Amino acid sequence: MIKRIREIEQYLDRENPKVIGVAAAEDQDIMELVKEMGKRRIARFVLVGDGGKITELLEENGISEDTAIVVNCQDHGEAARTVVSLARSGECDLIMKGNLHTSVFLKAVLDKENGLNTGKLLSQITVYDKLDGDGIQLMTDCAMAIEPGLEDKKAIIENAVELMRRLGYDCPRVALISALEVVNPKIPDTMEAAILSKMCDRGQIKNCIVDGPLALDNAVSEEAARHKNITSPVAGHADILVFPNLQVANCVFKTLIFFAKMDTAAVIMGTKAPVVMTSRTDTVENKMMSIMFSIYLSGKPDVSHS
Repeated sequence: MIKRIREIEQYLDRENPKVIGVAAAEDQDIMELVKEMGKRRIARFVLVGDGGKITELLEENGISEDTAIVVNCQDHGEAARTVVSLARSGECDLIMKGNLHTSVFLKAVLDKENGLNTGKLLSQITVYDKLDGDGIQLMTDCAMAIEPGLEDKKAIIENAVELMRRLGYDCPRVALISALEVVNPKIPDTMEAAILSKMCDRGQIKNCIVDGPLALDNAVSEEAARHKNITSPVAGHADILVFPNLQVANCVFKTLIFFAKMDTAAVIMGTKAPVVMTSRTDTVENKMMSIMFSIYLSGKPDVSHS
């Protein structure tokens, strides 16, 4: 999929590029994004934050005023609220977290009166190529749900399934990840995994196949599943990995980035407008792919899964 995200660029409307509002944009990585995406006519930007620093960085990087508009906000909270307001009014098509804390950014996004809530649980999804090259894989939730309960996990699954179906997967396979692949009352997430699997069997979770608990190895490796005598349409073939909590998901996600050096994209599901919320330590390339992925989700032509 990461390869296909790059291919999505050919479908973009160069005459009417999307407008991205960035909160706390006084950051060199943001400037590199603005310069590259402006040059390729992928997007235009509204850069919200310390106006003096942003203007200085724009000049240092040779970025023209045609590519970016600067909105001065000295406070990070105000900057986050401003980009959310721009999205609500339609002046921005997408919004992005710049050089500010996630909690500050999310407070504005989740504001009950002035945020981007749709009434659904918001969840973060990371997208990357399967290790065997056969399609894509999602992992969730790596950034938002700290200790999700049963209903939260149901919503997290549904958000991920919705994303997969928008990418052309009719019935994605969902693995509920734990430390082991059997139900153990001493490990509560194995109990929840079994319940969610049965909920899917009974039609309470639709348009997917859910199985769990599964350990990570037998969720992604057919050989590992066979070695443990696991018979399941999901084991070894998972399209979506749902982790028991933020601690596990975030560690696995950062392992992909810092140990495996994998390219990833990330998206937030459940908002009125697409939200790009990458880590401040993400590479510029991964940030760019997250933006292109969000542009795709905002209504660009379908690129079906092959």
